[in-house]
Amino acid sequence: MELISTEEKITRALLVSVDTGDFDAESSLSELFELAESSGAEAVASISQKLQKPDTATCVGSGKLEEIKEYCQNNDIDLIIFDMELSPTQIRNIERETDVRVIDRTMLILDIFAIRARSREGKLQVELAQLQYMLPRLTGKGIELSRLGGGIGTRGPGETKLETDRRHIRRKMETLKDQLKDVEHHREQLRKRRDKDGVITVAIVGYTNAGKSTLMNYLTEAGVLAEDKLFATLDPTSRALKLPNGVSVMLIDTVGFVRRLPHHLVEAFKSTLEEAAQADIILNVCDASSLEARLHLEVTKDLLTELGCGDTPIISVLNKCDIDDTVGLHGESKEYVRISAKTGEGIEKLLSAIEDNLPVRVKRVKLLLPFDKGGLASDIRKNCTLISEEYTAEGIEVEAIVDEQFWFKVRDFALEE
Repeated sequence: MELISTEEKITRALLVSVDTGDFDAESSLSELFELAESSGAEAVASISQKLQKPDTATCVGSGKLEEIKEYCQNNDIDLIIFDMELSPTQIRNIERETDVRVIDRTMLILDIFAIRARSREGKLQVELAQLQYMLPRLTGKGIELSRLGGGIGTRGPGETKLETDRRHIRRKMETLKDQLKDVEHHREQLRKRRDKDGVITVAIVGYTNAGKSTLMNYLTEAGVLAEDKLFATLDPTSRALKLPNGVSVMLIDTVGFVRRLPHHLVEAFKSTLEEAAQADIILNVCDASSLEARLHLEVTKDLLTELGCGDTPIISVLNKCDIDDTVGLHGESKEYVRISAKTGEGIEKLLSAIEDNLPVRVKRVKLLLPFDKGGLASDIRKNCTLISEEYTAEGIEVEAIVDEQFWFKVRDFALEE
């Protein structure tokens, strides 16, 4: 379902906001500008209207609709994007009046998802979300599908066509769900393997465009797409990271959160978010230069709570501190780790915070194991992080990272630093 033209001509879009007082319309509209740019459109201008509730037929009032129509005619507008979810009837009526294609916020986000998805799972999730959104809107796909009844020659074929379309979509959705189950089963097997091998996972989550992928790239040179666009990352990417204390962890980059993300979209992409729910440590990254930094942190924390991450250590990370350190959450450094994923500022403190929150306390040790204790050396290779091993005349010199429980087994063989 392609919503924005992929031709060389840039799509010129007019953004429309209806402020009913239910949310911060100004901030949401600002975000819509970013979403439009991320989709490849040029957001030319915006028109807003305050209403107690949207008009059931056209969302905006008749006078405002006339203003929108005139603006589109005078400024070569190709697309109208509404900052809310529209009904099929509203879309059809607005298009009929303005003679310009109309999409809503959800359709725009779905389009960006379709552009960004790379993995098989991501593409399956995008298609499923699109079909879930399309199914109740089939009547809006054309007048010939919605005029059922009302006289001879208007009932049978139209109704049959509509029901056929619906059955086809439902069958396709079931097929996609089955395919997603297979993918999820494979990922669950990988997760169990990580658990069995004792791999510690650290998930990078947060508001979209906060710099999560840039942080991932800085820490691991993962090569994850890092652009100044919303939803640059849709597929979870995993890379190994060795901490200063020698412990290796698995970093996972996840899809970003966004204000007013429709619930069914969250559900459709829940499996990518479940990577965060299963993590041992969560890095909640936000843009420190944003005036809404506190809100972004709270939105993310609320979603993490919904996913059952209440007992998981969450490290709040303020990124982009190189841009401006005087806005957002300035002055509350005890609660947050301030970094710049672009310049590397504060990265050492972040790595230290990760070490402090490791699920098992570990320590780096040097041991001299007698030859008759070779079984301990084997256990270290199998269950700990072996740094070096050397056979000497006195025994086996080992440097390793061990947890507290194993330390009690080998502390008698520790070499003095």
